[in-house]
Amino acid sequence: MEEAIFLTRFGSRVTIIHRRDQFRASKIMLERAQKNPKIEFLTDTVVEDVLGKNEVTGLMLHNTKTGRTWDFPVSALFLGIGHIPNAKMFEGQLDTDADGYLKTTNYVFTRVPGVYACGDVTDRRYRQAITAAGTGCMAALEAEKFLEEEGV
Repeated sequence: MEEAIFLTRFGSRVTIIHRRDQFRASKIMLERAQKNPKIEFLTDTVVEDVLGKNEVTGLMLHNTKTGRTWDFPVSALFLGIGHIPNAKMFEGQLDTDADGYLKTTNYVFTRVPGVYACGDVTDRRYRQAITAAGTGCMAALEAEKFLEEEGV
């Protein structure tokens, strides 16, 4: 919802296309988006294809409840993948907070020596590729230092 509200600064209309009829966004952000006259909602809908050759001209949409498929003209597409960290595989091995983000100290250190965490599984605030790359670099440097100290 935050991203959609932000995009209204640059476009005459923003359409949120969501595969379900309910959202996981915070109540206040959903209400802000719903009150914004530039934002429209298409629920129970998925994008099946992006149309256009050298630029985006539209989307092929499919309604998951009615089965209807149609072309939807747009001039841009922005993807939002949600904010649930993909860290379940570390459950019971590394510490997580109540929302499933891995807990770290000093940016990348976990409670397990030699195991470092970085990127979106630790970052609940920024969730940007550039910050994930930055913490990834930090974790790599720490891993390299750890391996050198271990004589590996």
